[in-house]
Amino acid sequence: MYQVKLFNKISNAGLELLDPAKYTHSEDFDSYDAVMVRSAKLHDTAFPESLKCIARAGAGVNNIPIDRCSEEGIVVFNTPGANANAVKELVICGLLLASRNILGGIQWTRELAGNGDAIPSMAEKGKSKFAGPELKGKTLGIIGLGAIGARVANAADAMGMNVVGYDPYLSVDAALQITRSLKHVTELDELFKAADYITVHVPALPSTTGIICKENIEKMKDGVRIVNFARGELVAEDDIIEALKSGKVAAYVCDFASEKMLAAPNAICMPHLGASTPESEDNCAKMAAQEIMDYLEKGIIRNSVNFPNLKVPREEGAFRRICMIHRNIPHMINRITATIANHNANIENMGNRSKGDYAYTIMDTNIEVDDSMLNELKALEGMISVRVIL
Repeated sequence: MYQVKLFNKISNAGLELLDPAKYTHSEDFDSYDAVMVRSAKLHDTAFPESLKCIARAGAGVNNIPIDRCSEEGIVVFNTPGANANAVKELVICGLLLASRNILGGIQWTRELAGNGDAIPSMAEKGKSKFAGPELKGKTLGIIGLGAIGARVANAADAMGMNVVGYDPYLSVDAALQITRSLKHVTELDELFKAADYITVHVPALPSTTGIICKENIEKMKDGVRIVNFARGELVAEDDIIEALKSGKVAAYVCDFASEKMLAAPNAICMPHLGASTPESEDNCAKMAAQEIMDYLEKGIIRNSVNFPNLKVPREEGAFRRICMIHRNIPHMINRITATIANHNANIENMGNRSKGDYAYTIMDTNIEVDDSMLNELKALEGMISVRVIL
């Protein structure tokens, strides 16, 4: 029986996928095989030796100690694309809020309460203070064309915007999902110069943190409007505030509130609403549950952020499946196969992939894997974890 520890409230749509004959789930386990988590911070959590994988019901994994998990052989999954539609819809809302002073108009209109029959005429006289440009015909620059960025591109194109996109890692599969009207640029400077509106959809990495900074803002059009529903760290806070005060940036809409941003002119901060829809929570929970089941029961890794993805079909006649996480070093496969061969076992099927400093190997054998073979595999130089699936 596999035990899954929950560190947040997880949608029943995902938990219901866990076969009760094979899985139990609770927030109270001390020893467990898997974790399902949303936003709970796990950096100070001591994991039991039994933990094999963590599934984050969402895209960002800043709340998970990735390096420590890698060293301990714990596979970390995220759920890319599961909340993409929810975020896309809020991005479109953000573009409209950045363009038209909708919030200011609503707040001003509320202040008319108490004027009775005079309210309609007062509203008509005052509405000009909240005018703003239409999106149609303007150029939207999208930094990052993954699951969310691609959807934003298609939605913006449908609204009549000109779309410019930048993504040095754009895959063929992703490109096929994006409108043909998109102009893909290979230099960020080209996007900065062309865009009336800019939205960012990349993870927070050393290479992307502060991508919207003073130096890059100076390359943008005067009066550019910027939307950020990805990560707060992508925008240098002091630089965007300075640009808002000078008018270089006409508006900034983000999903990340802070003391400074709440006081900044023409800034709108939301309370991290990007994926806050029941549909998104259901989709993320379902994907997270499926990732856990695939890994624990079949050894399949899909959507891992720290180990390579690998799926090896189970050959008929294979008796045991050995799943090994190890360092990506020379001769590792030779040492593994030699160890198995020394126990008079045939390898019916195998797969191996690497990702940076780490690698993952699956081997199906035709015999029972005894403690002797298991211990020898675990003792190999560079081996991090070994487990056997029936």
